[in-house]
Amino acid sequence: MKQKIILWIEDYLFFPNYFQKILSYLLLPLSFFYIFIIFIKRVTSSKIDFGIPVISIGNLTVGGSGKTPITIELAKSIKDVCVILRGYGRVSKGLFVVSLNGEIKVDVSISGDEAMLLSTSLKNATVIVSEDRALGINKAKELGCKVVFLDDGFSKYCIKKFDILLRPKDEPTNNFCIPSGAYREPKSFYKKANLVLKEGIDFKRVVEIKKDGKKSELPEKTILLTAISKPKRLLEFLPKNIETIFFEDHHTFTKDEIDTILEKYREFGIVTTQKDFVKLEKFYLKNIYIMDLKIKLSEKLDFKELNAYLNTNS
Repeated sequence: MKQKIILWIEDYLFFPNYFQKILSYLLLPLSFFYIFIIFIKRVTSSKIDFGIPVISIGNLTVGGSGKTPITIELAKSIKDVCVILRGYGRVSKGLFVVSLNGEIKVDVSISGDEAMLLSTSLKNATVIVSEDRALGINKAKELGCKVVFLDDGFSKYCIKKFDILLRPKDEPTNNFCIPSGAYREPKSFYKKANLVLKEGIDFKRVVEIKKDGKKSELPEKTILLTAISKPKRLLEFLPKNIETIFFEDHHTFTKDEIDTILEKYREFGIVTTQKDFVKLEKFYLKNIYIMDLKIKLSEKLDFKELNAYLNTNS
C-alpha cells in the first residue's frame, strides 16, 4: 500500500493523469501563495560574502536529480574542499562534522544517507551536515577548507555563491509549483542560475552492477529495494519486470522490515543504490548487489565561468 502511495504522488507531481490534473488545478491558489512567499524572500534577502568560493548544486523540482553524484564528480579533484548539506533522514539536529579530510567521524544515523555517501565517495574531502548553511560555511573555514559545495543550496538567497542547477532529462508535464506540481521554484528561475546542466545533454548517468566491490550480473530472481525519491527512474538500468520494494525518500530501514523482506523473497538477490546501501550495510546481507552510479560529463561542457569564479574568490 505504501509503495502505491509513493508512486501515486510521484505521478501526480511529475506526470499527472486527467484526474490528478484536476486536483492540481484545485490546489493552484496554494501554489500562487507559495510563489508569492518565494518572491518576497528572494527580493528581501541580502547576500553575505563569506570570503570563500561557495558552489551550490541544486534543482528546481522536488526529489532527486543527480545532485549527489554531480557534487562528487565536480568536487573529487578539488583540494581542501568541503561539502555542506542539510542531512535529510538523520536522527540528529544541529551541526556535525561527518568526515574531516576523508576521516569519517559519525555513523549514518547522525549524518543521514546522502552525507555518508559523500563521505565514503570523497576520500579527501570534509563533509558537514547543518540546517544552518551559514553556520556550516563558517565551520568549514575554521577547519581550513578552501572551497565549499552546498548541496541543494539554490534557495539560500542570503549566501553569495555560484549556482549550478540540474535539469532533468524527462521534465514534468505541468509547470506548476508545489502543491500543484513538482517545481519548488518557478521554472523561469533556470535563468537565474550561473550554469544549468541538462541530463542527457550535459551529463548522463552510467550504472554498473557490483557485488562485493566487483562487477557482477544480477541473478534471475532479483528485487529492487530502495528508499530514494522518484524510484521508477532506476528501472531503466535494470531488467524488465523486476520485483520492487519502494520506501519513502531517506527512510531508515529497520531489522523487522529487512527480516520480513528476506522471509518473503528467500531465493532472491537484492539490488539497491549506493545511497541505500550505507543504511543497509549494518544488516550484513549476503546476496546484495549495488547500482554503482557514475556521472559522465559531456566533453562539450564549458566550465570557464566556474573556473573564473574559483580563481577570483580563492
